[in-house]
Amino acid sequence: MTEKKNEVWTIEELISLTETIQTKEIEYNGKSLKVQWCELTESEEPQMGIPDPNMPDDEQNAHFAKIAGARVEAMINKANDKNPEGAVITSESWNKLPTTLRWAISNTIMNTDNNKSDF
Repeated sequence: MTEKKNEVWTIEELISLTETIQTKEIEYNGKSLKVQWCELTESEEPQMGIPDPNMPDDEQNAHFAKIAGARVEAMINKANDKNPEGAVITSESWNKLPTTLRWAISNTIMNTDNNKSDF
């Protein structure tokens, strides 16, 4: 068994991610959709606040889902501003997309995968 060597990021590489347009094709219902996005800096993050801890769990979860959606939308919009020719998803279309597609896009952009496990 050979060990995979982990590469180490430089600060310059990490900073450049906030200006680099990333793209990926997502498969949805047998067809593909190309998505573009850019990483955000702290100042570009949507400011929505933390929900009141006394709120019911379902309301807190809805608030966090709204924050996540706004973040993904901001990442897509940033890439669209940098590369208008590559824009497929717009602010106008984001809220009209099927929920399952939005989750697939969000999972791709946020680099999460429900099929993976750390255990």
